[in-house]
Amino acid sequence: MAASGFSDLRDKLKSMTPHRDDYRNKYSDRTSNGGGKGRKRKYRESDDDEYEHSDDSSDLREQEARRVKSSVVQLNIFTPEECARIEEKIDEVVAKAEAGLYREHTVDRAPLRNKYFFGEGYTYGAQLERRGPGQERLYSKGQVDEIPSWVHELVIERLVSNGVIPEGFVNSAVINDYQPGGCIVSHVDPLHIFARPIVSVSFFSDSALCFGCRFQFKPIRVSEPVFVLPVRRGSVTVLSGYAADDITHCIRPQDIKERRAVIILRKTRPDAPRLDSDSPLNSSPAGKPGPLKAKRSHRKADPDAAHRPRVLEMDKEENRRPSFSRHHRRSISSENDGRRDDDFDKHRESSGSKIKMRRH
Repeated sequence: MAASGFSDLRDKLKSMTPHRDDYRNKYSDRTSNGGGKGRKRKYRESDDDEYEHSDDSSDLREQEARRVKSSVVQLNIFTPEECARIEEKIDEVVAKAEAGLYREHTVDRAPLRNKYFFGEGYTYGAQLERRGPGQERLYSKGQVDEIPSWVHELVIERLVSNGVIPEGFVNSAVINDYQPGGCIVSHVDPLHIFARPIVSVSFFSDSALCFGCRFQFKPIRVSEPVFVLPVRRGSVTVLSGYAADDITHCIRPQDIKERRAVIILRKTRPDAPRLDSDSPLNSSPAGKPGPLKAKRSHRKADPDAAHRPRVLEMDKEENRRPSFSRHHRRSISSENDGRRDDDFDKHRESSGSKIKMRRH
């Protein structure tokens, strides 16, 4: 940007650094350049995956931010006293899960984040044999527990009475319980699984929902968001349109400073594919891989985790050991790890069977 046109050096510096926190969500009403429509966002090919801030890309990001903001509704419905009561019920869910009182697919554990599926559960992420959007599948009926009565009475009925959702809309409730430093990577709630809107209610602490981020791992890094939406304790967030369908959203590790839980309320589509269904999305031609099967994570969250300071992956990088090559990992995981690599390859070729590695 040319130096002319600025009477104050601070204005010039501010215009040259739109990625600063104090600028992030301040969007002007100036007319945007229509020629920027349809352009793909550009990122530098660098370790920190920093957004390239050209004039055109800044205009595009502002357009995206306005679209997100216009398709998000936030409401303050729950009082602090109501939040405290609901938080007690969430603690009861955690205790029942620790006692093993839920069905297998109701509970999904991950480091610093546990999920509890009620009504309907589905496979996603690393649980899928075949990765990618559109591969998610609902579990068979009855494989997760029913929505607890307190969720209906304390949460859903309040949303219905306030006109947020219609009566009978919700048939899937998920509780995400985060410890400090927990996160959920950028994603779009599967369009072929869930109808819109997507409704969530936050508890225990304040946080933020970020749109348009890109994650990198080992160590974990997150690019600059297109839009940051603060989510307060007790706030209701409703995603539809552009915010729900056309841009990813995530929870960043740095935005979970205290324990936080969110109840996500959704409606599954009547034609959503299931693991045991014969729908076109789930059928496989002859010679192709069979129906998708869920893979489970059995890692348990530390019950004392919330009471100790957290060390994230990004803080451990200096002490991280060099990783083994994929070929070496495969060889030491075989049944006969005393053989040389070439003997292992010959055995694999002669047997004609594909060795499937376990994920830990």
